[in-house]
Amino acid sequence: MYRRQFIKHNSLAALGLAFSPLQFAGETGGGGNLHFISPIDGDMLHKHDGIVMGETLQALVKIAAPANSSITVNGIQAKKSNGIFTAEIALANFQNAIELSDKKTGIQKNITVYWLKNLADNYRLSIDDAVWFLKDINANTSTYSSIFNNPFLGFLKEVHDAYDTKVHINIFYETDGFNLSQMTDQFKNEWRANASWLQLSFHAKAEFPDNPYIHAGYDQVKTECDAVIQQIRRFAGDELTGPVTTLHWGEVPVEVSRALRDAGYTGQLCDFNVDDNLSPCSYYLNVEQRRHINKRFLWRDNKEAIGFIKSSIIIDTKKTEHIIPYLDQYEQQGRKPPYADLLIHEQYFYPGYHNYQPNYRQKVLTAVKWAVEKGYTPAFLKDCIYE
Repeated sequence: MYRRQFIKHNSLAALGLAFSPLQFAGETGGGGNLHFISPIDGDMLHKHDGIVMGETLQALVKIAAPANSSITVNGIQAKKSNGIFTAEIALANFQNAIELSDKKTGIQKNITVYWLKNLADNYRLSIDDAVWFLKDINANTSTYSSIFNNPFLGFLKEVHDAYDTKVHINIFYETDGFNLSQMTDQFKNEWRANASWLQLSFHAKAEFPDNPYIHAGYDQVKTECDAVIQQIRRFAGDELTGPVTTLHWGEVPVEVSRALRDAGYTGQLCDFNVDDNLSPCSYYLNVEQRRHINKRFLWRDNKEAIGFIKSSIIIDTKKTEHIIPYLDQYEQQGRKPPYADLLIHEQYFYPGYHNYQPNYRQKVLTAVKWAVEKGYTPAFLKDCIYE
C-alpha cells in the first residue's frame, strides 16, 4: 500500500461524513420511500452504538417513511419524531435480522446487522509493505540467534514489551534478490511462540508496479495470495495467519476481493478515502459506501460476505507533532474509531532508504501511547469482528 504522494499530506481533508439514506444493496423489500436510516444492512455495531444490558445491545433503529405510516421494527411499534420513525430493539446475537413493516401498506424491509461485543476500545499496530526484515533474517541465519536480532522486528518487540501491543505485518512475496520460498524455517518455533502478539498476512507479490491489482483478475490474486500464505505456514506456522489483511494500494475490482475472501481473508482493511484528493484505497466500494465507512470505520458487504475496516492513521504520512491532533480530531468530529488501526510502512525505518524517517520509532511510540492513554486495549481484529 505504498503511496509516495502521501508524504505530501498531513491530514485527510474534507472527508464526506454525510450519509444519504439511500438503500444499500443488502436491504430487501419493496417501497422506495420506506427505508432504514440507521443502522443499515451490514453495519457492525458495538457498545457505543447503544446500551449494553448483559449480553444484549439495546440499539435505536431509525426509519424513513411517509408521515402517515404505521411502522413496526421486529414487532415493536415505532415512534414518530421530527419526521423520523424510531424504535429501540435488543440485539442478542452476533448476526441479527431487523425487519421493518408498514402495517398500513403491508410493505416490509429486512436487513442484517452484527453485534460485536469485543470490538470497541481496542487497537493494533499494523505494518504495510514489509519484506526487508524477512530478507535480513534469512541472510543472517548463521549469526542471528533470534528473529528479534533483526533491528526492525526487534523494535516491534520493544513496542509489544512496553505496551502489550498486538502487531500485524502485511508482507510481500518477493523483493530484490529474495522471495519467501527462500526464507529459513529455522526460527519457526520462535515465530509460533510469539503468535499471541504477532501476525503475518498477504499484502502483494511485490512493491512494484504501483497499484498492481487495479485491473487484476481472481485467478492471479488467488494464486499470489495462496503462495504467501503457504510460505508463512512453512517458515512461521499456521498460528501466525488469520482472516484479516490489507491489500497493497487496495483499489481493485470485486473479483480481487473475492479472491482474498476465498483465500481466507474475510476482513479487508484499507484507507477508504473519499471526497479528497487521495488515492481511493477502497477495494471495489462505491462513494456512498466509502462515506459510510469513514463515519463508522467498519462495514460488512453481506452480499459478498466481506468485512471492511478503515485504518485510523497512516503514521508515516504525518509529522510527529501532528499525530496526536490527527487522531484526536476523530472524537472532536463525533466519530471516534471503535477500533484503532495504527498503520505504518516498513521501509521508512531504514537509514538507507531514500525516504528514511529518522523519527520512525518516535512516531510509532507516539501513536501507540495515544491509544493506550485513550483507553484502547491491544487486540487483533480476528478477535473483535468475528463470532
